[in-house]
Amino acid sequence: MDPQITTPDTSDRHRLDENICVHIFTASAAMVGVCLTVVGIIRVVISRHKSDLFADDLLAVNAMLYLASSLLSYWALRTRNVTRNYRLERIADIIFLVALTLTAVSAAYITWAMSVH
Repeated sequence: MDPQITTPDTSDRHRLDENICVHIFTASAAMVGVCLTVVGIIRVVISRHKSDLFADDLLAVNAMLYLASSLLSYWALRTRNVTRNYRLERIADIIFLVALTLTAVSAAYITWAMSVH
């Protein structure tokens, strides 16, 4: 077997990591805006129905997680140290996945709360 086909070299892995970091950065930044928009919409619904939901608090935490992921991704893109880049990218990736899971939980909670009220 040809070793170039089975194992990517260091430059290919670095380029792949850089691409992942860019995707995390752009997706996290977009999701901060989405969370803030949904918080605003929920606040309008709450004021009309005179009931308070826990969903706006969940989404505010969610927006902070996406912001942290976005900032860590940006820092990873800007750093010149390969070890630091890798570490920051992994942390940003984990935070992004936690925030994505919280987004699904928030969506389920909002759906449940709207069907009950």
